[in-house]
Amino acid sequence: MAAEGDNVTWYNYTGADGQVIPHDATHIIVAKFVSVILPDVFHGNRNIVEVICDENVKKVEECAFTACPSLRRVIMPGVEIVEENSFLGCEVLADVEFGKLEIIRYAAFNGCTSLGSINLPSARIVEGDTFNDCETLTKVKFGSKLERIEEMAFDDCTSLERITIPLKEGLMNDNNTFQGCLDLVHVDLVEGPTHETIAALHFEEWRNDMNEEIDSINQILPTVDAGRWARDAGGKARAIRTWIRSVIGKTIHYKVQHQRLLDEAATTLQLALPKDIVMKNVLPFLELP
Repeated sequence: MAAEGDNVTWYNYTGADGQVIPHDATHIIVAKFVSVILPDVFHGNRNIVEVICDENVKKVEECAFTACPSLRRVIMPGVEIVEENSFLGCEVLADVEFGKLEIIRYAAFNGCTSLGSINLPSARIVEGDTFNDCETLTKVKFGSKLERIEEMAFDDCTSLERITIPLKEGLMNDNNTFQGCLDLVHVDLVEGPTHETIAALHFEEWRNDMNEEIDSINQILPTVDAGRWARDAGGKARAIRTWIRSVIGKTIHYKVQHQRLLDEAATTLQLALPKDIVMKNVLPFLELP
């Protein structure tokens, strides 16, 4: 059912098999009972400008919005999976909301050349070519749940400057993850356990050393090439992997040192105070998070 306004035609998508989208529909409201947007349903639609979903929509099937040249805004607060090529070639798509998106399949946002930034707090898996050729993308923010970014996920994102990721070994195993990202110079660490551990370290010298280690990637990346020649194409991803291992290693080192001091302090206190008082009232305040 379509409702018209000033140069705006609203249409209610119900997910019914064979549903035909009116050629003049510009704004799509996805019905509350819909959980899946079907494959190819809006593929090549030249007029839709906006799509708004209810929390009940959990999945966008492959090629659902491929090559929609007028699509500017997508609000999908409950979607957890977007399949291959879901928004491929949506060249004016600039405003997206995916608060619960966990899995982003191959080339889902490939060629979205107007996408300036994206926040994916729930993302776990980012498959290959996902943001390939998103040439105006400057900032990407992931959350603590991120497990894997696959090959060429950000290939030729020539404006990408900043990315926020968690501190996890094996996060990116391919050298070409950021191939062509010449402007990538800043990595932020997701707020969480690592920062809490650093704040709780016994000596200020240790805390300063850890903070310098975390910031070191932002001194290194501007000097690392990300071109297309085999010798330098993987420089950014290699530098980030090396940094992750270094920060994890140093965190473990200081945790061990902190625990050693804690054990020594516990021994000393037990000589002066009853053991149950030390265990219940003192040690919990000294332990690392």
